[in-house]
Amino acid sequence: MEIYMENLLSFLKEKNIEYICNEPMKNHTTFKVGGNAEFFVKVKSVDELSALIKFITENNIPYFILGKGSNLLVSDEGIKGVVIILDGDFEKVEVNEETITAGAGASLTKMCRTALDNSLSGLEFAYGIPGSVGGAVFMNAGAYGGEMKDCIVSVDYITPSGEIGTYSLDDLQLGYRTSIFKSNKNIVVGCTVSLNKADKEDIKEKMTDLLGRRKSKQPIEYPSAGSTFKRPVGNFAGTLIESCGLKGYTVGGAQVSEKHAGFVINIGNATSKDINTLIEDVQKIVKEKTGYFLETEVIRL
Repeated sequence: MEIYMENLLSFLKEKNIEYICNEPMKNHTTFKVGGNAEFFVKVKSVDELSALIKFITENNIPYFILGKGSNLLVSDEGIKGVVIILDGDFEKVEVNEETITAGAGASLTKMCRTALDNSLSGLEFAYGIPGSVGGAVFMNAGAYGGEMKDCIVSVDYITPSGEIGTYSLDDLQLGYRTSIFKSNKNIVVGCTVSLNKADKEDIKEKMTDLLGRRKSKQPIEYPSAGSTFKRPVGNFAGTLIESCGLKGYTVGGAQVSEKHAGFVINIGNATSKDINTLIEDVQKIVKEKTGYFLETEVIRL
């Protein structure tokens, strides 16, 4: 056993932090692929996370913060170091008049339902996006004309040294599927959004409509990571892929969805290598035939 593993085990036991060794990542990603995480750790409070991040930074231990695993392709070889899940307090969602504050570990769907329950409009676009609040901030998640940046007021974070801070909207550098968190090492721990009072039935109707559109147009019956590619300037990834005759293109257990060409799906026992090879094939063919290079929206570990 490497020395850092022994030190980490001692730390986790001393702090009574929940962990599992060699946890299969395929159980924690929506693609249902990926090798084992060396350490799979659940932290349940800001204090636990702060102490853990400080320890692993000081000891140069690699780590990754995992949300709901919905925008992620993990290598078949797995992940060295620590995968951290934000649990407990990080799953809380609280309402204060026309604002909602949610922990980074809460599901985006839970945040949306809380908005509906309190007749608050502004998050309808996010209903059905299968990610965490932290992941939604990290990626500036968006759909159907809305983005997180349209409603975010502030975001709480922890630095690699364990210090706690808050960004205002202007600090976040939110753009198309990006944020300041992509260029620094800070970790999202919570988010506050500002919404508007509206008729509850109108909000529900819009949510139901958007969820219906997702189900009718997207291959949600198969494991995937959502939209695989970013939207290229002046075009759409799915349109370009379909125009190249790649709907149904298959590598092993991975396939370009016949329902929506912008989605790569796991049609059965795909490996991460299958999916990665398919993505690279699509990028190469689309580039050759159309001149567009499709950047991945999916984060590859």
